[in-house]
Amino acid sequence: MQRSHCRQFIIFLLLAGVVILPACSKTAFLDKKPNSQLVVPTTLTDFQNLLDNQLVMQETPELGELSSDNYRILYSTWVGLTAKSQNAYTWAQDTYGGQTQIPDWDLPYRQVFYANVVLDGLPRIKVDESNRQDWNRIMGTAHFIRAYAFYNLSQIFAPVYDATTASDDLGIALRLSPDVNLKYKRANVQDTYNQILSDLRQADSLLPDERPSANLNRPSRPAALAMLARVCLSMQAYPQAGTYADRSLQLYDTLMDYRTRPYTSNLPIDQLNPETLYQSVLYSFSEVLVGGSFKVTCIVDSNLYASYAPGDLRRVVFYRIGSLSGLPYLKGSYSGKSYCFSGLAVDEVYLIRAECAARAGNKDAALADLNTLLQHRWVRPDSIPYIPVTAASASDALDSVLIERRKELAFRGLRWTDLRRLNKEGANITLSHGLNGQVYRLPPSSPNYVFYLPPDVLRLSGMQDNDNRVTITPN
Repeated sequence: MQRSHCRQFIIFLLLAGVVILPACSKTAFLDKKPNSQLVVPTTLTDFQNLLDNQLVMQETPELGELSSDNYRILYSTWVGLTAKSQNAYTWAQDTYGGQTQIPDWDLPYRQVFYANVVLDGLPRIKVDESNRQDWNRIMGTAHFIRAYAFYNLSQIFAPVYDATTASDDLGIALRLSPDVNLKYKRANVQDTYNQILSDLRQADSLLPDERPSANLNRPSRPAALAMLARVCLSMQAYPQAGTYADRSLQLYDTLMDYRTRPYTSNLPIDQLNPETLYQSVLYSFSEVLVGGSFKVTCIVDSNLYASYAPGDLRRVVFYRIGSLSGLPYLKGSYSGKSYCFSGLAVDEVYLIRAECAARAGNKDAALADLNTLLQHRWVRPDSIPYIPVTAASASDALDSVLIERRKELAFRGLRWTDLRRLNKEGANITLSHGLNGQVYRLPPSSPNYVFYLPPDVLRLSGMQDNDNRVTITPN
């Protein structure tokens, strides 16, 4: 794309309320004048290329993971970070410190814009038997991407779902049209989740059953059902979450045997691994949440690292010990790179089904799923034998599932959502981050589990902000 056209398209997206990073797609139809009436893809290939743009589609917010309890950073590192990274770590009242163009907001809404372009324009293409399969897949993908973006936004900028208050709580802006002239207010939480679920159900009805093993940036029915399970879990709608997880696993249930992976290498798992259902990563320009053999910013929480037993290969697949510091750091992930994977994978679906079974009182089903997963994470039986997890009750089984959920899904952008829902149920988890001899603590019911909207968004949109964050004083 020529620089002038790239700049024009960025301005167009700015007018749409979507601030983006300085990168442009090479898709041909974007080389036209950026006008909502003129920049319109006209073929199925155009629409597919728009949705395949991984400069846009692969990214998910990092703010929740930056604020969780999976890692710590040294003060000497913290002082060199930008305001957002610093303040997320200390749960400061003002997260952004005057920063604008916050990718945690901007990138998902750019994804929404692209999805809306497809959802608006695709019906103009005549459908017949020669193109119906492709048309359905592209339409389903657009619904999936919009739901994925809305959900990720809701975990950062809206409160945890509570059925008794959801109709009154502020949700997110539900942009459902590519029209840049439309103004949006924030929907309530109930309408936010209704839209997410509606889009995902549409995706489930349109996407193919087969997982696209060579194009994991494209969703399938197993991915849509897995995402429905993730959403329902965050809503504490456990029977529904369990049903969706089971339906996903009925279509695709392959787990990797970590013994077959080069687990001592820096990147033991490739991007096209057989377990991933949908590929995305936490913000790839993160100052903190990046692994690699030389990256020492993010120190894995000592309690988390110690929770992996000696025979558990996850401690060497995902973490490494610094040769000088002796501290655990991130390695690779399911992204196949040093970026933190935030997509959907079969292991998460097993854990959702196990948790929901335990909550329903079905101890044996919960343990069966949990042990199936863990057996794929263990060293050779003749070295350190795997001892199956047992439980005296469904409640004990639930405790075991939640412990393994944190260990299996660490650094995937899920811990923040789990903390929100579990504390809502009375788990009473207090987070603590040490810094320069002081300790910052986030109480389980803190309003700081919901972030302010970025300052430029408030200025340009006039939307109502979340106004109840408090100052966290170290002690």
